[in-house]
Order: sequence, then C-alpha cells, then structure tokens
Amino acid sequence: MLTKKLIQTILAQYSLEWNGTHGISHWARVLENGLRLARETGAVVQVVELFAIFHDSQRINESYDTNHGLRGAEYATTLRGRLFNLPDEHFDLLYAACAHHTDGLTTGDITMQTCWDADRLDLGRVCIEPDPKWLCTDAAKNPQVIAWGNQRSQARTIPAFVRAEWAIIESPP
Repeated sequence: MLTKKLIQTILAQYSLEWNGTHGISHWARVLENGLRLARETGAVVQVVELFAIFHDSQRINESYDTNHGLRGAEYATTLRGRLFNLPDEHFDLLYAACAHHTDGLTTGDITMQTCWDADRLDLGRVCIEPDPKWLCTDAAKNPQVIAWGNQRSQARTIPAFVRAEWAIIESPP
C-alpha cells in the first residue's frame, strides 16, 4: 500500500523539516507501532499504514497546530484513486482517524483506536511518557509495548525501511 511514489509525493509538499519532531522518522515509528498493535487488535492494516504517513503530513509548525489532522485527512482525499486505493468504508476510517487524532478520544472503531495508539506510543520524542489512561487498546496498554515504543521514541529511532524502502536519507537542502 505504501509506495515510494506516495511517500515522495507527500514529502514534496511537506512544509516542515523532514527530520523534525513530526517528520518522517515519527511517521515511520507510528507505522511500526501500528503494525505491531494491528497484529493483536485486528485493525485494517492498510488504514494503519496510511494513517502513519498522513496524520501529521499537513502540519505548518512543530507546536500547537489546530486542524492539522483534518488537513491531513483532506490531503489524503486528493491522493486517493491516484496514488492509493481504499474501499469507502476503510477510507472513512482513515479520514476520521487523521481528523481526530489529537482530540484525546479513546473509544471508537478498533482501527481508529489502533491508529491513535500508534501515534501516542511515540510521545517520548516530545518528553511525554505514554499514559495507559490515554491509550485505547489492551495491546497498547501492555507495559512492555509502552516501554518499547517510548524507548524508540526517546531515542528518535529511524527504522531501517526509511532508507531501504522509502529511499529517504535526509531532508533536502
């Protein structure tokens, strides 16, 4: 589902530093978090994958940015059918997950919950330890999963596939 062309298209219009707090390494960790959680939650994997790259893709700053999730959902709408395809019911989940990922919700469809947890498990990058009361799924509330996600987030781990599969090395000059 995630192609190099899709990733490159999103990055070509991304207005922040690729290696910033909400940039490509964050997207990649959210993707890995989501895939790990989806194995237990049964979430729609394609939605989890797309959420990882769209949810923060329309940020205009690294701090408080009202409606960036909604802008990410709208941006996904513009690329749907050209660079990725999803059935309507799955696209609706992607749209809602992106649009509401900063609303603090903990209930809803399991796929949306998995997306939100994948993002929240990466809060260590901004010095916030994930709190189980703000996580949605039992899979994410597992102390071992929280520790795993938090350690990777604090270390700002860049998953190997960013270079190998997405062919991204660094931000353009």
